[in-house]
Amino acid sequence: MPRFKILLFALLAVVIAQPSFAARDDSLRVTPVVRAVQKTAPAVVNISVTRIVERGVSPFGQMFGGQGFDMFFDNFPTQKRKYRSQSTGSGVIINGRRGLVLTNAHVLSGGSDIKVRMINGEEYPAEIVGSDADFDIAVLKIKGAGNLPQVAMGDSSDIYIGETVIAIGNPFGYTHTVTTGVVSALKRTVKSKEGAYTDFIQTDAAINPGNSGGPLLNIMGDLIGINSFIQARAEGIGFAIPINRAKRVVKELLESGKVSPVWLGLSGQDLDQGSASYFGLSRVYGMLVTDVHKDTPAAYAGLKPGDIILKINGIEVEDKAGYLGLLRVQTRSEDVDLEVLHNGKVRNIVVRPQSLESRQVRAQAWSRWGMVVDKDSRGRGMLVSKVRKNSASAKLGLQPGDKIHQIGNHRVDSQKDFLDSFLRYRMNHKVMLKVQRGRNFYYVKLNS
Repeated sequence: MPRFKILLFALLAVVIAQPSFAARDDSLRVTPVVRAVQKTAPAVVNISVTRIVERGVSPFGQMFGGQGFDMFFDNFPTQKRKYRSQSTGSGVIINGRRGLVLTNAHVLSGGSDIKVRMINGEEYPAEIVGSDADFDIAVLKIKGAGNLPQVAMGDSSDIYIGETVIAIGNPFGYTHTVTTGVVSALKRTVKSKEGAYTDFIQTDAAINPGNSGGPLLNIMGDLIGINSFIQARAEGIGFAIPINRAKRVVKELLESGKVSPVWLGLSGQDLDQGSASYFGLSRVYGMLVTDVHKDTPAAYAGLKPGDIILKINGIEVEDKAGYLGLLRVQTRSEDVDLEVLHNGKVRNIVVRPQSLESRQVRAQAWSRWGMVVDKDSRGRGMLVSKVRKNSASAKLGLQPGDKIHQIGNHRVDSQKDFLDSFLRYRMNHKVMLKVQRGRNFYYVKLNS
């Protein structure tokens, strides 16, 4: 037999002896997580925000290299220079036909130019439809685009602790990054210098700077939360706003561009050790009700002066500031569960808050503080235009023409700032004001 035939038979024998492999099957790799990402990723967007930042730079600092050298020339006058600053965040399209994007309010804060980038690289300008810092929710409208992909809205009322969740966002500019984890806890309360923020979803899915405003999804690819922030001193502790709360905020933003503040129709004061002991409390906490207004939720619920509000939605009320902080993150369309000490017995009451319109807040400010303010077209601050005789403002010595720059810890540059500040401090008997008269600035205490 010729040598080449022998070689051919030998090769065939080797081939036949090799084990046979089945056709490659990738179906096992297409897990529920993969399907959820494929379903939702096209509706996730990268948000780029440009801000104009004004900084003071001395002439010498400019000569010797810019702002970093100003420390050596602190006694010299500075010049204002404007800089462009850019930041990125995430968002998710909730209405593809109208081009509406849901994101965090802090992603857009102070932005003058907003752009949205899709997963395919297409970029569009966007405008703010409405934003609310207290709820950290904002809605954008993409300009020049329609019939876009949109996320499937979920229900955050039936989330299981331990169920798998998926986060998609743009951490550090890495677009459409996917991370997974579980729901670590529900109804978390996070405290800050601004007050207590409640009802967060806690997750260990990795959330980093740039993820803010992006979706938290369940294994079905349904939107159950909006990723908001992380615990900076820990790993694997992130927080998302439940989608049911976000829906209520979005509804108000789309209707009026803002979220109406709410109240129950009562006033109160802090307790001290003596009063806490008198009411049978083992320690000092809660808010003592001092006044209940007619035709308000508090009146309809049967609350009376002398009652003590111990908890709101299961969260302990530390004092009147804590009460106002917890109420500030409620909407007019959600019930509030109160735990109240009434005649020595604890009872639970469910009330629906009432919207406070701007005219009502102005009327309350006039009644309690005795001032009316208007915008000053010449600069920052609000101009005192009217002072009520024998009011707290009159006794302080405020006059028409004075300018209010700050109330408590909050700057006042608009009518909204003034009304928001009143709502925060309306139960305080004393509040610090920063007032300008002529060219002089004063810190004074308003007693009301």
